[in-house]
Amino acid sequence: MMKLLTGIVVGALGFALLSAPAVSAAPVSTDVSAMENVSAAAVSRTEMIQRAKSWNPHTAKRIPYSQSKTHGGYRTDCSGYVSMAAKLAKPGATTVNLASSTYTVAINKNDMRMGDLFIDSIGDANSRHVVIFEKWANAQHTAYWAYEQRGGYGTDYRARSYGLGGDQYKARRLKNITG
Repeated sequence: MMKLLTGIVVGALGFALLSAPAVSAAPVSTDVSAMENVSAAAVSRTEMIQRAKSWNPHTAKRIPYSQSKTHGGYRTDCSGYVSMAAKLAKPGATTVNLASSTYTVAINKNDMRMGDLFIDSIGDANSRHVVIFEKWANAQHTAYWAYEQRGGYGTDYRARSYGLGGDQYKARRLKNITG
């Protein structure tokens, strides 16, 4: 009797499974790097610096700083300026986003090359900052020349020491930079 009952249950279950409509699930991507990448046009190191210069740093024609205004479609704050120079989507990534693996990778400060970034992504919108590294200002690497969009001034080009010790700035390289 037990064998007969087991046979009926197994047969009914088999029939139910065979007669049920097929269900297919869409494939799910497990490639995290593909999900994090944001499409951005490639930009060479030289082109990035040329684009940074287009906002007339350290001149009377410099672009005024604002977290709410735009110039050419880009926010006129530090991260909007870097986004413009790097050919990222308008109105520009935030400083926090620029510091993420979506846009950049961490590098050693001794490996800085023209077009790399020093980013402080800690704090609030009034304390976070990002600058574009151009070149070392001295052989000791205690300062470098940088392009930045800074509060109270606007577009600037000056020697800086952010990221060289004792602060929250980190060296980062854009994923879309070439050369």
